[in-house]
Amino acid sequence: MKRIEELILKNSGRGMDVLRSYIPEDFCCEAAEEILRWKRGTVILTTGFYVAGHGESDGPCGTLCLALALEKLGFRSIIVTDETCEGYFELKGLKTVYLHTGDSDLECRGILETYHPVGMISVERCGKNIEGYYANMRNCSITSHVAPADRLFEMAYGKIPTIGIGDGGNEIGMGNVADVISEKLELVPCRVKTDFLVIAAVSNWGAFGLIAYLQMLTEVELMPTYEEINHYYRMGCVLHHVDGVTREVDINLVDGFRRDEVEKKLLEEMMETIEDSVA
Repeated sequence: MKRIEELILKNSGRGMDVLRSYIPEDFCCEAAEEILRWKRGTVILTTGFYVAGHGESDGPCGTLCLALALEKLGFRSIIVTDETCEGYFELKGLKTVYLHTGDSDLECRGILETYHPVGMISVERCGKNIEGYYANMRNCSITSHVAPADRLFEMAYGKIPTIGIGDGGNEIGMGNVADVISEKLELVPCRVKTDFLVIAAVSNWGAFGLIAYLQMLTEVELMPTYEEINHYYRMGCVLHHVDGVTREVDINLVDGFRRDEVEKKLLEEMMETIEDSVA
């Protein structure tokens, strides 16, 4: 039986396979087990990555699927994002709170004090790097376009359990392996740490892997179908979410991968793994 960790890292071309040996072998399973230890209450999820004037298609879909899965498990999902995802999560009835560029710690602290989250999860959300600015994978500063959602995680660290999901090194959670990223990947890493780090070839796939483990551990049907995921990507296309590699609106691309080939096969293998686990 293939491990979910193996599946979500398949096809990785940006060094996540390098980071693999520096985090726990069952990193995704550990994150799922952690979620199930949380008292049923509000979970804050954040996503939204600025790409050439638009939001990226990697992140929102996985966050939406994970938020809906958490709701089925008795949690209340609150999405914290910025204008890159404006209007997306409301389409599925999820409460969405918006941060803006230039917002201070006061606004971030207000969100934590208002919602009192029992846990927090970031999916493909840029965090400030160790040099103090937000950067894309080309190491170009996007600071003027990014709201400080990462500050929520810095404020929560050590007080509220946090999970980061990323695929490149510049996302919230990659502070856990910042030294390795600096040395091995020749990238200025994100400085923001989380209690648990989930790495994947594509961050959406990391979210799907987390859902797969939640389903295996609870035996509650949580995994979205490929058709449902297609619908969520289509929602993003309507809002002009773009592929992070081509910077174009394309429902069949995520981070440069063809979804009808690579992602569909991935989901099929995840379902096989889930079925084998309960056989």
